[in-house]
Amino acid sequence: MLSLFNYLSFSTLIFVVGLWGMALNKKNVITIIMAIEILLLGANLNFIIFSIFLDDFKGQVFSLLILTVAASESAICLAILVLFYKKYQTIYFDYIYGLRG
Repeated sequence: MLSLFNYLSFSTLIFVVGLWGMALNKKNVITIIMAIEILLLGANLNFIIFSIFLDDFKGQVFSLLILTVAASESAICLAILVLFYKKYQTIYFDYIYGLRG
């Protein structure tokens, strides 16, 4: 049986990988969206772990709510990217920032 420290260190590792993905990749929008999803996965894992160890159901319900918000955020963001790609034939941030003014 694994201890609470092992589970929390694993979820922290997942969260740090998401932060690392966002910090190192500033150009590709899809990779940034995936890094945000990994960040939310690490946070959800913390909620689930504490919910199990404290015998409380609220953390698991909150985790499901966060997963639904993350899925809708990802779908809306990908739809915006598809429309942007149809108009400008690129999804790189360098070009997007050049459109400002």
